[in-house]
Amino acid sequence: MRIMHVILSRGFAGSERYAAELASFQSAEHDVALIVRRTHRSRFGVSIVDAVSDRVQVCVVPTWWRTQHAVEHCIEDFRPDIIHTHLRRSSRIIARAHTDAPSVATLHIRANGPHFFQLDGLICNAHWQVREIPPTYQGRVFKLNQLLTPHRRLNAAEIASIRESLGVAPSEYLVGAVGRLAYSKGLDILIEAFRAADLPNARLVILGDGRERARLERLLGSKMAMPGFRKNIKDYYQAFDLFVCPSRREPLPLVMLEAFDAGLPVVASTADGCRELIDQYGGDLFPTGDVAALASILRRQASAPRRRLVPDLRPHFIENVNQTIMDAYRTLIAERRQRPKSG
Repeated sequence: MRIMHVILSRGFAGSERYAAELASFQSAEHDVALIVRRTHRSRFGVSIVDAVSDRVQVCVVPTWWRTQHAVEHCIEDFRPDIIHTHLRRSSRIIARAHTDAPSVATLHIRANGPHFFQLDGLICNAHWQVREIPPTYQGRVFKLNQLLTPHRRLNAAEIASIRESLGVAPSEYLVGAVGRLAYSKGLDILIEAFRAADLPNARLVILGDGRERARLERLLGSKMAMPGFRKNIKDYYQAFDLFVCPSRREPLPLVMLEAFDAGLPVVASTADGCRELIDQYGGDLFPTGDVAALASILRRQASAPRRRLVPDLRPHFIENVNQTIMDAYRTLIAERRQRPKSG
């Protein structure tokens, strides 16, 4: 199959990781192309193109001027059987594109624009996303699992080295968070809750970069750090003792699945996607934005014996999720072949 992914965002966060891992995995058996914008790197220098396999053909289009024309030129050259879009702008452009290939979007957030409903299919990772799709939508809705590429287990020396690089002693209790530094991620709530918890012999480390960095740095207190973006982020989860996802809004957070994969106890807000994963795999929930409630959970977790969990995440493993995605592709391709071709 010839599969084209389109993501016209900047930087490398959860949506970009999903697209990169899926395209790379598919490229082992299929011809895969990825369309990105010219300014695909964030101001911190990170980009999706650094995370995709060499087997994936990358097509770079202008950021704003003549983007539509350039995307359609890439489609004409590659001649995909299916076009898979990610995030709002790429979905809008593909909805307007002249092509006979069916199109499907993964809803990394929600269907936040009318153009989503002009596509042939929508992939929902969360049940709440399915409930939001209007009954007037004429395309296919697929409820599939969020994908996860399971990570190797680090040995004790590797974990100790990571903790040392973060300035964390072996005896200290390490609370970790990972994500884009944006208001929606609620990291200011975590910082305030960690301060209020006043945990003895504990540290807070937040990994990631984003536009909120300067504001969040002003909130940091002692025993708190934001070391920035890490390419090998999955290694760091195993150095944490507790993972917190304090988001104000969250579709279905990949970072929580990665924390579960690392065997971590997880604390999350009651944002829709967080609640779904805690209900499924266990953990602690606190009301979104409630600093006092999160501080109370942090105190309780820090006083409990340290532990590693072993949830069954196989339904989310990329090889299993990709099979369901390929089935969705085949369904859309078969349905498109039954329609008259565009002129």
